[in-house]
Amino acid sequence: MTEVPVAAESLWLVAANVVRWRRYGDGGQELRPGTKSYRGGSKVHVATTYGGMAHEELTTIGRGRHTGAYITIDMATRNLHTFRAVAVYSPAVLRRAAAFGVDGTWATRGYAEELAALLARLAPRYREEHWRGVPHPVPCRCHDCLSPA
Repeated sequence: MTEVPVAAESLWLVAANVVRWRRYGDGGQELRPGTKSYRGGSKVHVATTYGGMAHEELTTIGRGRHTGAYITIDMATRNLHTFRAVAVYSPAVLRRAAAFGVDGTWATRGYAEELAALLARLAPRYREEHWRGVPHPVPCRCHDCLSPA
């Protein structure tokens, strides 16, 4: 793989999409589109992770559901999918990432690719663990049921 040159005013971050539908309520029998803060399918950038090595919680930067303006919120990893490393050039995202101490010293392509691969493995497991032993609603449109096997 050839290295893509990246301008000095950019960072490599992990991008992901918000699940289109998520299970909700007693026994996970309700479905809600997206999350309270983001529309389903919205692209978000991961600024930091929490939960130790488990990475169960993430700080995300993306356009809010109601205003369309950039917001920064903590959210569960299980509500995201399609993790990938991307070079970010948006001044708004870069400013918000800098507020969390994200800079070019660790926001490298290699680190972003490793973190994206890890989060891509963990997110389905967290979705499964969160609703363990609870049947899916019928019909179900949650991310796992809509995703090709």
